Amino acid sequence: MNAKLRRLLSWEGLLLAILLVVATLNTNLAPAYLSLNNQINLFQLSIEKIMVALVMTFIIINGEIDLSVASIMGLAACVVAVLFEQGVPLVAAIVVALLAGLLCGAFNGFWVAYVGLPSLAVTLAGMIGFRGIARILIEDRSIGGFPAWFTTLGQQPLLGPFPFSLLLFGSLFALAFVILHYSGVGRLVYVVGHNAAVARYSGVDVPRLKLGLFCASGLIAALAGVLLAARLGAVRGNTADGFELDIITMVLLGGVSIFGGAGTLGGVGLSILLILNLRNGMSLMNVTGNVQTGVVGMLLILSVLLPNLAHVARDRWQRRAMQRKEVQASIETSASS
Repeated sequence: MNAKLRRLLSWEGLLLAILLVVATLNTNLAPAYLSLNNQINLFQLSIEKIMVALVMTFIIINGEIDLSVASIMGLAACVVAVLFEQGVPLVAAIVVALLAGLLCGAFNGFWVAYVGLPSLAVTLAGMIGFRGIARILIEDRSIGGFPAWFTTLGQQPLLGPFPFSLLLFGSLFALAFVILHYSGVGRLVYVVGHNAAVARYSGVDVPRLKLGLFCASGLIAALAGVLLAARLGAVRGNTADGFELDIITMVLLGGVSIFGGAGTLGGVGLSILLILNLRNGMSLMNVTGNVQTGVVGMLLILSVLLPNLAHVARDRWQRRAMQRKEVQASIETSASS
């Protein structure tokens, strides 16, 4: 009973309670909200963001951050479009785009892991630089006209009512969950995020781990960019612009500490459901996209602020409890003497 009570009172329990409230309100606004087609559409409209949120969870638990993921998504989409326009077979163009994402991730990882620069500064520069390359490739044009089999990957059902992108996300979520919570690599991610210096003195190859995580981030972001191009059917230089806000919010709102070393993929999964349902509800109420972005921004602030306030309050309570025990012990000692 105590374990169940602690789980209900945890951050994940709070997210679940809020999610149920939001789902209830959405159901009252639109009776068809709970239909399978609407739920699939709810995921499909943000499938690229939630895919990148999985690897972002590893990055932040490891004590780093990657602000360049949306720019890598846009760059990968632009690489596919430009190469296809120039007559390169689409499969080869996709492979080149994935390699470009991997190289972007390796570029970020090298400066963070081996040079020791802060990931915030490195990936901020990457966010600007990679987006600049994408705009140079496309300029002010829009490139489309992709083959039907490619657009099917992002738009049409593949297995029953489920599209390829949603099935891929489910597979990636299961794989990421096993790696993070049930493998040696996952344990190292937590250890390094909690205290990189201790991990290094314990024999952990910290630079190699960080480089690997940034490479994975770049690769998954590029994959998401390719799927975004398939879903939209056309690519511009600003494709995926601003996606990093939603991605980071999903991770931090899921209970992952911005300082690293703490968080679960289960919490991130609940956070993803909450944000998707919240955006869906606001759309049902005809709330504009700018207001929705503002709400997500407020969630980002709260996801950082509330856990820290709770940590401060818990520390104060523990200190006061220790002081009360010391006073009580002093009184008992005085009485006995």
